[in-house]
Amino acid sequence: MRILLLLFFAVFVCSEKSFEEKLREGNQLLKNEPHADDTMEFLKKLRSMEKEIEEEYFAKPNAEEMKAMEEYAKIEPTDMGASIAGVNMDSKVGNALFQGDIILTKEQADKILEDITNNKGNRKKRQAYRDENYPKFLWSNGVNFAFHNSTSVARRVFTRAAAMWSWDTCINFGETDRAKDKIVVVKSEGCWSYIGRIGGSQALSLGAGCESVGTAAHEIGHALGLFHTQSRHDRDSFVTLQLQNILPGWETQFVKQTEKTNYNYNLTYDYGSLMHYGATIVSKNREPYIVPHNTKFMQTLGSPFISFYDKLMVNLHYKCLDKCNEASSAKCENGGYPHPRHCSRCICPSGYGGNTCNERPPGCGKVLTATESYQELSDTVGQTNYDRNANNDNFRMCYYWIKAPAGSKIEVVFQNYTENLSSDGCVWAGVEIKTLADKRHTGYRFCSPNYGGTSLVSVHNIVPIITYSRVYKATSVLRYRIASSEPITSKTTSEPTSQQTPQPTPKQTPQPSSQKTPRPTGPPEKGCKDGVLCNMLEDLGFCSSSEYKLKFKQKVCPGVCA
Repeated sequence: MRILLLLFFAVFVCSEKSFEEKLREGNQLLKNEPHADDTMEFLKKLRSMEKEIEEEYFAKPNAEEMKAMEEYAKIEPTDMGASIAGVNMDSKVGNALFQGDIILTKEQADKILEDITNNKGNRKKRQAYRDENYPKFLWSNGVNFAFHNSTSVARRVFTRAAAMWSWDTCINFGETDRAKDKIVVVKSEGCWSYIGRIGGSQALSLGAGCESVGTAAHEIGHALGLFHTQSRHDRDSFVTLQLQNILPGWETQFVKQTEKTNYNYNLTYDYGSLMHYGATIVSKNREPYIVPHNTKFMQTLGSPFISFYDKLMVNLHYKCLDKCNEASSAKCENGGYPHPRHCSRCICPSGYGGNTCNERPPGCGKVLTATESYQELSDTVGQTNYDRNANNDNFRMCYYWIKAPAGSKIEVVFQNYTENLSSDGCVWAGVEIKTLADKRHTGYRFCSPNYGGTSLVSVHNIVPIITYSRVYKATSVLRYRIASSEPITSKTTSEPTSQQTPQPTPKQTPQPSSQKTPRPTGPPEKGCKDGVLCNMLEDLGFCSSSEYKLKFKQKVCPGVCA
């Protein structure tokens, strides 16, 4: 009797809003957007398919993934801001957006639903929006943009993010109020964008909490035609989704794109894509909701940088590579490709520089020679006097090359890192270690001392190391040596498949952008928190009782019964 009475009061006190209520609440914040209602109706239809989506898209983690989740759960994030999804959930606008930050036209929404219904189990590998109307929805004549009620900071970060996309592509950005088709940067609730050019004026919001270069670059990525990386068809070959850790209401947001709406140009899945969400940003308990099969990439998810593959995909999508004649263009090395604006130079993967990508990038750092004995690399980068109230988007970066004789492999051990800088994607500071077979792929990133002792063995005889910080001084400590023939005893790495892509890469990649920040702290409904009643219910065995369904227990006491 006592537990039933307590349940009555607990349910009364913690009456969580329904999906419909949350959806309408978010939609009201988008009332001036012409396609907000189309997106709302789309989300309602997705919700009606919840059971089917959960059965198809969510799997149980294997032993290695479970161990990685347990290790990652021990890492305390730095509370220095919120991710795109976190900002949008806090403002409630995320409840009415696809995947947390996308508005869809009715045509786009209908095609995604048609794909889900008709192509179950037969999806093609897609990420860039490309349907039968391609290239109609490209910004073929350049991207026009204007500002409406935007703050000076939003203007600055958008302009800089646009320049970064333009720098290594053939896409021109120009500010004008007169163009018929244009992006209008607004200060609305949250951070969001449309997918591709929809015609006429289309909004891109950089509201409160969204005013960073990386966030602006992410939203511009959508406007150029990119979906989120984690919605690719081949996602399940690279990551596992954890239903038990996902915020209520987000279960249906993880549908994968299909051949009618996306195309990946045969480029491999990049854990370090700017368009990939972090491991915990929509987690209800701070445990990872998405786990890479190669679990050493856990902190790479949620990157603040436009990756090499992001730029390559956009260059292919906009046919930028057609601008260079193969015979007269630069002969790029290490996975680079001729720059569409300067065909005599190359766009290079991160960690490589020079006109043909065969040099260490300029600036701090140096070339180190590996021997059979361990040597130590200790690097400190960042600011002595960091003002966390200042909007600082400038990364300080150093580039090292660890070299060994041709044919050798190099072991690099991540030994230690400055505390209190850990975050999804290492968005404030980190170290990137590139030991993969695919030189174009983002390397392993670390920004927590909890990963100390992690050993990586290279495929090639040169290992680029990139250290970076846009905040306090951060120190990375690594050990390296020529890999012995004896087995390496530490967490081993399985290299991701290096898929074939068009021959790419001109000069060194531009200074990376700053993006999303760490994860939000818990469920979006701040009014529904565990209290004394839930503590009493837990003491009475409510959470472990088989008499009540798990969903009911988590609804009544989401904290103690999580």
